[in-house]
Amino acid sequence: MSQDEKDSAASAPEPDSAASAATAVTATEPAPIKAIPLRRPGRWLAAAIILILLGLFLYGAATNPAYHWDTYRLYLRDSKIASGALVTLELTVLAMAIGVVLGVLLAVMRLSPNPVLRSVAWVYLWIFRGTPVYVQLVFWGLFPSLYKTITLGVPFGPTLANWNVQDFSAPFVFAVIGLGLNEAAYMAEIVRAGIGSVGDGQREASTALGMSWSQTMTRTVLPQAMRVIIPPTGNELISMLKTTSLVTAIPLTTDLYGRARDIYGINFQPIPLLLVAATWYLAITSVLMVGQFYLERYYSRGSSRKMTAKQLRALASMQRSGVEGQ
Repeated sequence: MSQDEKDSAASAPEPDSAASAATAVTATEPAPIKAIPLRRPGRWLAAAIILILLGLFLYGAATNPAYHWDTYRLYLRDSKIASGALVTLELTVLAMAIGVVLGVLLAVMRLSPNPVLRSVAWVYLWIFRGTPVYVQLVFWGLFPSLYKTITLGVPFGPTLANWNVQDFSAPFVFAVIGLGLNEAAYMAEIVRAGIGSVGDGQREASTALGMSWSQTMTRTVLPQAMRVIIPPTGNELISMLKTTSLVTAIPLTTDLYGRARDIYGINFQPIPLLLVAATWYLAITSVLMVGQFYLERYYSRGSSRKMTAKQLRALASMQRSGVEGQ
């Protein structure tokens, strides 16, 4: 045995000494700390005060005869109110359809390298986002007084089509047009932001794979942009539902708020009728919020590392299968 091997053997600790050293280290480790949450009496006191105030308000509203709860219950399921809610839904759907289609077109124009298209889109957004929607609806209500007929044809040539504005169902048609054109200005910015959120590398990769511009937009850009587009679009839809109450500026009185206003103009009880309209608006928006939640969850797949319940069950099943196989 060489001198180095003798020195190494001499310096190596004995098994018993190593065990005793490990025991000594374990003995010197501190005991685990028992965390005690901080007491926050201020939060509980604030919550108690809020609950007490809420209870007092509900009790006062329930016992206040000025609310006329009997009238509220009478008109909550009235056929006129229900028909007004249907007209409100029609206005919302049609105006949002115009807003989405025109908004996508305006967003593409804003992103176009053509300066004329960019300028036209910018002026459109400047006008419709810079003026109140109520003023715009008043203007559309006065449209028949500005233009009696609409003629389509060749300038200084033959006429292809001619429409008499007075023959239209003017209040409803102009309400849809006014709401839709106003909504298009906001949808254009939402779509433009969604498209801009997708990196340029995605487009370059799609082009390298031989995809055309339309294929790149439909298969690569838009599916990823929908994560950004869907939440504000859902908010715009809910906002549009409530904005339909402004169509009284046209004037259109067959919507939900118009029906409620006509009724309390006769019985002189505006408070219960406004509560009826608010209840219908709240019920419809609640359904729309549920649909928005599921749409957001659908388009956000893969963007979060948090596993869903279905994925957790599948992972647990795979683990059980692996354990049984061993």
